[in-house]
Amino acid sequence: MKIAFQMDPIQSVDINGDSSFRLAEEAQARGHELFFYTPDKLAYEEGCVTARGHSFIVKRVQGDHAELGEETVVDLADFDVVWLRQDPPFDMSYITTTHILDRIHPETLVVNDPFWVRNYPEKLLVLDFPDLTPPTTIARDLETLKAFKEKHGDIILKPLYGNGGAGVFRLGPDDRNMTSLHELFAGINREPLIVQKFLPVVSKGDKRVILVDGEPVGAINRVPAKGETRSNMHVGGRPEKCELTDRDREICERIGPLLKEKGQVFVGIDVIGDWLTEINVTSPTGIQELERFDGVNIAAKIWEAIEAKKA
Repeated sequence: MKIAFQMDPIQSVDINGDSSFRLAEEAQARGHELFFYTPDKLAYEEGCVTARGHSFIVKRVQGDHAELGEETVVDLADFDVVWLRQDPPFDMSYITTTHILDRIHPETLVVNDPFWVRNYPEKLLVLDFPDLTPPTTIARDLETLKAFKEKHGDIILKPLYGNGGAGVFRLGPDDRNMTSLHELFAGINREPLIVQKFLPVVSKGDKRVILVDGEPVGAINRVPAKGETRSNMHVGGRPEKCELTDRDREICERIGPLLKEKGQVFVGIDVIGDWLTEINVTSPTGIQELERFDGVNIAAKIWEAIEAKKA
């Protein structure tokens, strides 16, 4: 098949941690042709969806991992699969790419389905499952946020469309920074904030469970660094091997059918203790860490699901 990756610059990825690199590596091993472009090179031109980018091959050689062909413009309708893999923030630029890619899907299979990526950003899809999540409020209004903190005492405050642990704050019972943080975020954008009740069990880790076409295929635990609340690997969280619990499987059984129905082939959910906190559909990570711990070819499972859809 002809496969295009819409992603951040492939030349700068961490080949030992980046899931897009691993997906490209597995696709290449399966005989597929690869093409790469960045989101700003996507265009709608007089009825055609085009991208300016490069054919490429990957090698697991640090510093020399992507060999790019000459720059060329392609019609993405000529491709079998387009991967929507750029990292958030989930802003209007990101949303616009989903609208453009809608024009070729599903004849060209866009993974994950751009319509539902647009409508299911990670911190919003969980709202469909309130009994699985910790107490949560989404608001821009300061008094609403203060009332949530007054009720729950120890809380997590974060931007609604952030990623990688950026801008995540824990506000304990005696913390008086809510108003200052609200002013800070309000000066950056007009988006709401999300607050959740703090879960002390996060000190034991924040589990990333990977689902392929709605089915769980494994999990890793991400343990916060000493003195840190956030467990994201971008900010020093330590991955460790773990097993799926009965509660993890219960959560996956609840959300999996919806993910499969809406074309969300590769999804990473976050579970703290017994609680679902995020459903990551935009550019989930964790493949390589899970493969190292479990010895299972997760990338192959993802490609098998995609190849079945294109058969």
